[in-house]
Amino acid sequence: MRQVWRVADVRAAEAGLMATLPAGTLMKRAAAGLARRCALLLAERGGVYAARVLLLVGSGDNGGDTLYAGAHLARRGAAVSALLLTPGRAHAEGLAALRAAGGRVVDRPPGTVDLVLDGIVGIGGRGGLRDTADQLAASLVRHHGRDGAPAAVVAVDVPSGVAVDTGHVPLTASGRPSAVRADVTVTFGGLKPALVVGPAAALAGEVELVDIGLEPWLRGSPALGVTEWSDVADWWPRLGPASEKYTRGVVGVATGSATYPGAAVLSVAGALAGPTGLVRYAGSARADVLRRHPSVIATGRVADAGRVQAWVCGSGLGTGEEAAGELRAVLAAPVPVVLDADALTLLVDGSLADRLRRRDAPIVVTPHDREFARLCGEEPGADRVGATLRLAAWMNAVVLLKGDRTVIGTPDGRAYVNPTGTPALATGGTGDVLAGLLGALLAAGLPPERAAAAAAYLHGLAGREAARGGPVTAPDVADALRPVLARLG
Repeated sequence: MRQVWRVADVRAAEAGLMATLPAGTLMKRAAAGLARRCALLLAERGGVYAARVLLLVGSGDNGGDTLYAGAHLARRGAAVSALLLTPGRAHAEGLAALRAAGGRVVDRPPGTVDLVLDGIVGIGGRGGLRDTADQLAASLVRHHGRDGAPAAVVAVDVPSGVAVDTGHVPLTASGRPSAVRADVTVTFGGLKPALVVGPAAALAGEVELVDIGLEPWLRGSPALGVTEWSDVADWWPRLGPASEKYTRGVVGVATGSATYPGAAVLSVAGALAGPTGLVRYAGSARADVLRRHPSVIATGRVADAGRVQAWVCGSGLGTGEEAAGELRAVLAAPVPVVLDADALTLLVDGSLADRLRRRDAPIVVTPHDREFARLCGEEPGADRVGATLRLAAWMNAVVLLKGDRTVIGTPDGRAYVNPTGTPALATGGTGDVLAGLLGALLAAGLPPERAAAAAAYLHGLAGREAARGGPVTAPDVADALRPVLARLG
């Protein structure tokens, strides 16, 4: 699992490392890695020699990284121009290195640009871009290179204008992000939250981490963990010679209704795709479930379902007294539960919420933003990770806050983000599939935070796979889960 670090932790690590090195070493390491990545991009567009490179240079170390990288490219024959946003405060040594290598300072962008380096603001920036920088950022789409293609934009450490510790992106009065949109972000020493979470992550493009020797100096707890395929593979339950349907885990699914039978069908499909050996369905959509999934054991009520190792409850259940009674029965079972959709709406009733907080067995709740707002009285806001952790602590539950970059928070303050999300999943019923898969992972014995991280990761991959065939529906995602999970062995 990749670790993500807050600005204060990165700053402290840089200070500790720099105290052991000759002055300027760390910046030159960063610049060398940045220049290497830029050279690879230019190689795809006719080569470094004679390429036109524009440096957007702010004050401080971020501008210094950019200037030194520009000097590397200039020595390889690129025509490098530096546009200084604060000329009197540009990094003096970096500017001298650029000029010595043949680069020049300009007061306006050249007509042809193959590559733009965004060195306007680094990890110390906050509050969006100032007017001049914002206008430059907005104009980048108009730059084109020798081949007529739009100029590639490389952000230095982070895209300028984003809130680094939260991933928030301020908007202009017209609703446009007041930040640079990059094709590639080259970041130094460690990942930062804005590169993996919130709307800023979508502006970062492809993220490359350059090792500058910082890792041993990063102390304390990371802000986030980013789930990887290797994590999911390590966590995945393995079958042995003695495995049978009950030892693999039994998941109960209390979802759907006569009004919304599809929610039951889809959540059961998600559960069946998982690693458990048996699915028990309890609800009024049992005829529809059995028609689509004959291997399921189906009853009309939670009380009649029999023994399970985890419950999934809520999708399409309804919000009337009968539904509330089924939710109470699920919460009374001493097993992990997943609460989704209508179950979350029912939790707004204070008595049910109190029962949730007093519960000993693990709980995972899976709100989207509007459901989060019903639970908390306000939307997640600019700091999605902080909001997720606050709700997790209040509910004494693992919270899976759905979105393009789904955030998972635990009651004890740990947070994870899923990198596989896709807008293709923004369609009805896909959350039902996710809830079913998550319940199966809990029933198979995964701890709730791992079950949530693995389910989000695999669900995202299934969404991407389904999107290859065109517009995505929830049944497409359920079908795509099987070949994705088959790769786990």
